[in-house]
Amino acid sequence: MTLRHILIHPDPRLKKVCDPVAQIDDELRALADDMLATMYDAPGVGLAAPQVGVTRRVLVMDCVKDLKAQPRPMVLINPEVTWTSAETSTYEEGCLSIPEQYADVTRPAEVRVRWLGLDGKLHEEGFEGLWSTCVQHEIDHLNGKLFIDYLGPLKRQMITRKMEKLKREMARA
Repeated sequence: MTLRHILIHPDPRLKKVCDPVAQIDDELRALADDMLATMYDAPGVGLAAPQVGVTRRVLVMDCVKDLKAQPRPMVLINPEVTWTSAETSTYEEGCLSIPEQYADVTRPAEVRVRWLGLDGKLHEEGFEGLWSTCVQHEIDHLNGKLFIDYLGPLKRQMITRKMEKLKREMARA
C-alpha cells in the first residue's frame, strides 16, 4: 500500500465528473488499498478517487469512530443513490481536500446506495447518520461537487482564498 497525495482545492481535477469503472482488476484493487491507507492516515472517514487525482467512480469510507469497535472499511465502485429520505439532517462537514475548514451542510437523513464491490458483485445498503452524510459527500466528489458548493458565495470564496493561501505556503515549504 502506498499513501497517495491528497489534492487541495482549488484543483480542476476535483471539479470533473468521474468516469465509471469498466472492470475490476489488480490496478483497481491497489488503488482501493492505497485510498483506504491514505484515508486512515489523514485521518478521515471517507475519500473519493478524484481526491488522489484519479477520475474514476471509486470511493472508500469507514465511519466507525469508536476505537474499541471493529473498523468497517468499505470500497464502493460506481456507487449510485437509489433512494433518499424526505427527512433531512444537518452535519458539520469537512473535507480532506479542504483541510481545517468546516460548515453545516443539510442533506437527506437516510439514503440507499447501490454499488459494485471489489468482489465483482452488486451491493445495496441503507445508510443513516454519519454514514449517510459521508457516502453522499463522497458521491458528490465523483460528480465534481464539493461540500462548499452547498454554501453561499461569500463563504465559499472565503474558504477558497484560504485554500489558495495554504497551497502557496505548502509550495514554499
